[in-house]
Amino acid sequence: MEQVGPPLASSDVAAELMSAILELAGDLDTPSLLERFVAASTALTGARFGAINIVDPDGASTTFVQSGVDAATAASLGHPPHARGVLGAIPDEGVLRLADLREHPAFVGLPPAHPPMGSFLGAAVRVRGERYGTLYLSEKDGGFDDQDESVVLSLAAAAAVAVQNAQLYALERRRQQWQAAGQTITTMLLEGADQEDVLERIAEAAQDIDGADIAALALPGPDGELLLEIVAGIGGHDLIGLDVSADALVHAAFTSGTGQTVASLAATGPGLGLRAPLARYGPALFAPLHTAGQGVGVLLLLRPTGAAPFTADDLAMSQSFASQAALAFVLAEAQRLRGQAVLHDERTRIARDLHDMAIQQLFAAGMQLESARHHGHEPLPPAVAQVLDSAVGHVDAGIRQIRVIVRTLDDPGATIPLVERVQAEVELAHSSLGFAPLLAITVDGFTVRADDIDSADADLVRAIDDLVAPGRANNVVAVVREALSNVARHARSGSVAVRVVITSAPHGAISVEVEDDGVGVPAAPTRASGTKNLAERAQESGGTFSLLRPASGRGALLRWTAPLD
Repeated sequence: MEQVGPPLASSDVAAELMSAILELAGDLDTPSLLERFVAASTALTGARFGAINIVDPDGASTTFVQSGVDAATAASLGHPPHARGVLGAIPDEGVLRLADLREHPAFVGLPPAHPPMGSFLGAAVRVRGERYGTLYLSEKDGGFDDQDESVVLSLAAAAAVAVQNAQLYALERRRQQWQAAGQTITTMLLEGADQEDVLERIAEAAQDIDGADIAALALPGPDGELLLEIVAGIGGHDLIGLDVSADALVHAAFTSGTGQTVASLAATGPGLGLRAPLARYGPALFAPLHTAGQGVGVLLLLRPTGAAPFTADDLAMSQSFASQAALAFVLAEAQRLRGQAVLHDERTRIARDLHDMAIQQLFAAGMQLESARHHGHEPLPPAVAQVLDSAVGHVDAGIRQIRVIVRTLDDPGATIPLVERVQAEVELAHSSLGFAPLLAITVDGFTVRADDIDSADADLVRAIDDLVAPGRANNVVAVVREALSNVARHARSGSVAVRVVITSAPHGAISVEVEDDGVGVPAAPTRASGTKNLAERAQESGGTFSLLRPASGRGALLRWTAPLD
């Protein structure tokens, strides 16, 4: 083995070398750049075979670009060579030049069906002071010489600069993609987009930009547990609803606000408390959605075993994106609360004005009418008395109506019968589902015909409003709306049935069931994407929430119950 400095090259080789270097410098696509580098190295040295091998810290090949071996032979050889044996002896500086690699002490043989190789020249390609890859050249008639060493070292130096430029260019493009995705998330939130739509957009953007097979969002549940609520990517269905509270990596990212990367979950996961579905993946990245000491969730990016690991740049950019998304969530929530406060203040002002001004004026008008009706000793003509009586009645009715409005101004839907509100939600879902859901409402075993209310049904409608307090009615309407929205997003069903059941004795209760014939419940049936609000509403109402497989065995059955106030 010799390590010799490069001598001066001939003018012809120098011209060809310069042309090759310029071609490398102008290529910002890394795969194309590596192919050019190998092609130039074999052409300028006369080698029959050439390859550049990029390996991981354990010496296993992650990228292998070669020329000289046909596709069928390359396929029969299986995996690319690892950085062991003679290949592992190539120095970081200079070259390894051999007349016959089979005579080197580290030679351990070639795989079956591998083309014979004798003369050998190897050199490292160093980027930012670290070995990026290793160039292998073999089978030159007459063996490699000093000029070949000079050519290879010059090409390796040029390739290193070109690779660095390509990496910087790719990094800048990805940074711009992250920034654009962050702006999209912020805009969606501040425009009042549905929170689940925003979460799905976060996962999809992260998966696409960072080249992950799976992107998942771990979000806090109603009891403080961390659950994988949103999963983007093929083959991740069994991750939806997974409780990852005990997973040390997820928990650390959520509580500390510090992200990290892992070379392989399959290798290190069992010792960190990872659940089986996660432990089948290789490289992983954990980026907390964290801002101002407040944890919103954790973004998980997963790649299959054997894939390229996530880099420090990947972590930095995904963390920045996750922090921006978390800040947008906090700002959107603050904006929503401010809007509610402004609306509440405005309703309070209107109620006060109605009470202090309109009612007083009507009351004064009523007093004047009463005074006119009893003015003097002579009785009024019957027609005049009738008009005055009617006017007094209208004033009294107006005062009562205004008082009802004042009481219900903070709850606009409270004066609309619950049956009508539920029916409106079912009708609105028609457009998103593509078909009309079925609706059944019963109270103490009697069914309300919401589409054709007669006098008997009207009595039931009034009975329902007497039994169900306005706050609980609001919850029922919200549950129906969110359940139908989840079916439209995830179930891919052909029919949906909505059932509202009210019982007044012995213990008053109300239940909402939404049953579809779609793809069914996820792997963890107690929790699934988009059901967090439903579970929280049940908990706040002292009720229950569950997502089950119906008796038919098809689709999913969502059940929400609460006691009557």
